Amino acid sequence: MSRSTTPHGRTGRPRLTSRAEILEAARRLIDRDGWEKLTIRRLAGELGIGATTLYHHVRNKGDLLVQLLNDHAGQAERPTLPRDPRERVIAAATAMHDTLAAWPWAAEVLTTDGFLGLLDESALWTVETIVGGAIEAGRTPEQAVVAFRDIWYYTVGEILVRAHSGREQAQAESIPRHEIDFTRFDPARVPHLAAIADQWPALAAHDTYPQGLRALVDGLLFSECPGS
Repeated sequence: MSRSTTPHGRTGRPRLTSRAEILEAARRLIDRDGWEKLTIRRLAGELGIGATTLYHHVRNKGDLLVQLLNDHAGQAERPTLPRDPRERVIAAATAMHDTLAAWPWAAEVLTTDGFLGLLDESALWTVETIVGGAIEAGRTPEQAVVAFRDIWYYTVGEILVRAHSGREQAQAESIPRHEIDFTRFDPARVPHLAAIADQWPALAAHDTYPQGLRALVDGLLFSECPGS
């Protein structure tokens, strides 16, 4: 019986790689090393194919990130949207928050290089809903865009702060953690902080995104705007 001279694990032709396999491998690399270290060459190595083969599926790293973001947003569950515009804006913003919180690296990418504008229509439904709800609540299109921008900054900021804090906790054994301690300050100079110094860690750990979002939306949709 003759034996094949083909090396173990290889065939005469490159194996076919699906889009789903590519995105899954890219997610593994990002989860392990961070999105900044993702490269086409490293992804090809993760998949066991040549970089040239991978370029048949993705043009470059930017294209790969956009595909990942669209895929992640497309898999997120969409809530039933209320008829009331205020509640609709809150529901869409909450869905946006939860989708990004499930994979915080996406929030980091979307804050750089205009990636938000590269997403497809299905991934932008939260933006459309927030802008549309603000207009229905009586804001001008320009004010509605400002409302979305402020909600976006608030949401992304909350996600990134918590994600980085969680990363520090996970690395606590190798990196010293600096706890906030206001008790070391002079109460005469920072009286309010000194008064709640012992409560600060517990208070700062509370998830206040929902309450803050409602207060922000109320201010953006129903307060008097300058020049109105």
